[in-house]
Amino acid sequence: MIIDCHGHYTTAPAPLGDYRDAQKSALANDASHHGEKGAIKITDDQIRESLENAQLKLQRERGTDVTIFSPRASWMGHHIGNSWTSKYWTEHCNELIYRITRLYPENFVGVCQLPQSPGTDLKSSISELNRCINEFGFVGCNLSLDPSGGFWTSPPLGDRYWYPMYEKMVELDVPAMIHVSEACNPCFHATGSHYLNADTTAFMQLMTSTVTKDFPTIKFIIPHGGGAVPYHWGRFRGLADMMKLPSLDELLMNNVYFDTCVYHQAGIDLLLKVISTKNILFASEMVGAVRGIDSETGHYFDDTRRYVDNAEITDEQRAAIFAGNARKVYSRLKL
Repeated sequence: MIIDCHGHYTTAPAPLGDYRDAQKSALANDASHHGEKGAIKITDDQIRESLENAQLKLQRERGTDVTIFSPRASWMGHHIGNSWTSKYWTEHCNELIYRITRLYPENFVGVCQLPQSPGTDLKSSISELNRCINEFGFVGCNLSLDPSGGFWTSPPLGDRYWYPMYEKMVELDVPAMIHVSEACNPCFHATGSHYLNADTTAFMQLMTSTVTKDFPTIKFIIPHGGGAVPYHWGRFRGLADMMKLPSLDELLMNNVYFDTCVYHQAGIDLLLKVISTKNILFASEMVGAVRGIDSETGHYFDDTRRYVDNAEITDEQRAAIFAGNARKVYSRLKL
């Protein structure tokens, strides 16, 4: 079995985007606009059509079995509007993922986004996490360390601000994928710099905190191959030594995992060489940030199974990366 731990609903039917546009239009006239949740009319056939020639087609072609699926990351848009905007939008997005898991229970497992409006506490996010885990059967959440959209106004992950969320994650035994949304700061390209900056920043914030000491069983997935972390592993090891911290293996690597959303063979080879097998989960992020065909190989950049298949690792390592590790990290995963 091959479990893809990182997929987003990037092909959602048009009515979802229309709803978001209506929210933005109302906010343009009144920034404090609350509105109502309302309804979005999307049929089961529209959902099927949006998936059959996209994610499901690629699953079949590439030989993967299950995708851990969440709303489109770049559309989370926590910085847009106010807490009511985020609450209604998040609920609709998560409910759509739930419908997908009901239509295709053998292909998709749900992970939720959270309504993390800047400047608010995490009560609404904790409530939504509870709802999605206990009512929808989801197995995790996406947690943004920068709801501001690239202006970095939130406290670091080691701040006590985040501890109520960590307590709930531990109580429910669910991991969080650290995943930011779009960047409204023009200095950052969303997928080319903002995502990778956030991945790297998350590792450093956790490294310089007591989160894993205070929550020994907590689990985080840092996507996109861990940003710059594996490539600069010596830098982080050296900084830990300079700061008189425990070794990274002791400090973080029982709690932090990286995925394989790295879109060339050399990058995957480096990830597998530097990071222990037990800390790597297979992922492709299809259909996501990089959708084209690599002119050097003739294959899609995000066909990451090829890179793992071609890597010089043992069959046991490959099996752990493809499925075994995901089963351990996502303990609620029932296949």
